Amino acid sequence: MTHMLAETVAESFVIEGGRPLNGRVRAAGNKNGALPILAATLLASEPVTLTNVPRIRDVETMVELLDNLGAQVEWLGPNEVTVDGTHVTKTDVDPGLATRIRASFLVAGPLIARFGRALLPPPGGDVIGRRRLDVHIHAFEQLGATVTIDRAFEFQADRLRGKHVFLDEASVMGTENAVMAAVLAEGETVIGNAACEPHVQDLCRFLVSLGAQIEGIESNVLRIDGVERLGGGEYRIAPEHIEVASFIGLAAVTGGDLWIDDTSPGDLVPILPHLARLGVRVEIDGTSVHVPPGQDLLVQDDLGDQIPKIEDGPWPAFPADLTSIALAVATQAKGTILIFEKMFENRLFFVDKLVGMGARIILCDPHRAVVTGPAKLYGERMDSPDIRAGMAMLIASLCAEGTSTIGNVGQIDRGYERIDERLRALGARIERVAD
Repeated sequence: MTHMLAETVAESFVIEGGRPLNGRVRAAGNKNGALPILAATLLASEPVTLTNVPRIRDVETMVELLDNLGAQVEWLGPNEVTVDGTHVTKTDVDPGLATRIRASFLVAGPLIARFGRALLPPPGGDVIGRRRLDVHIHAFEQLGATVTIDRAFEFQADRLRGKHVFLDEASVMGTENAVMAAVLAEGETVIGNAACEPHVQDLCRFLVSLGAQIEGIESNVLRIDGVERLGGGEYRIAPEHIEVASFIGLAAVTGGDLWIDDTSPGDLVPILPHLARLGVRVEIDGTSVHVPPGQDLLVQDDLGDQIPKIEDGPWPAFPADLTSIALAVATQAKGTILIFEKMFENRLFFVDKLVGMGARIILCDPHRAVVTGPAKLYGERMDSPDIRAGMAMLIASLCAEGTSTIGNVGQIDRGYERIDERLRALGARIERVAD
């Protein structure tokens, strides 16, 4: 297996703000689609080739994890990888790799379904609040697996059998694990209260391309008829709607004229009305999104001149991964808006960094922030606590006066492919430096 990314080193972005982003950029493949699809290659009885794979740190870690389990993994190009999991015999996940990404837990479903056993350490990931694993475990138990928890999660199952499974939370990863376990289970599985985010849909379509029988894709009820085996083939990862929205925000606050190509406009339907609430205008042309220059960012009040809000929730509600981005854009919009992050209690704890830049934000509690804009922002030194907070800091830095330094950019690299290179190509002044 060949690697493209170097070992993780402490790096920072140095950004000179005040320059509009102009030009065209291509949307990368969906991070949260690529990770479960890579895990699902363990279910295939033949090699699988994936294209449009985002070359980011989390994906590299998942590839290392598959390699460690015994899969033969080869990068065929910058964004194309082949995985042959037919000779995998190891079912113990390496603790060092598991703690680097939360998505390490996604191999549980495939390992249990194929080998009847899996041993997984607690997963890592962003520290944005409590993130339950109960949904995964209860789903596996419903399908016939037993679990022993003692500093690690050990699953055993002679043969998984289909059942009606109701998830007590519309968990994305919980749904993905349940689906991957069910596709090789005996009989029919019905998953109720299933997550239906675009990346969950993409996983289901990938599995169908291998021979799985799944009905109800795009809905919150999935019906799965188990099959004896899955084949191989080639599959293209869907574009990343979170990245597309991030670039829309970057262009809007810098006053740029930006085209974002190779998008999936259908995945933006629940997102664009919320950005419009901040005055952000976009135009759709086929699979391209155009952010025109000279945006008049004006908060659209609710009826009766009431203060509006942007709140997240399970799809098709506004994605939790975009609340940080919306908050950063709101600092440049005229008016007052409430950002209500319902899903993760630590997500908004980065706002003190924006306040230090001059943003007018009141953090009411761990879930709610009131933003009044537009605020004149000034360059600052800060560190990125997680992927999306890092992008919010980038948005603020690129429209700020003076120079900003963002440390711990390995967090941003986990979710955005070569973001500094791509921003430079659009006219941004951003450099990556070793700390």
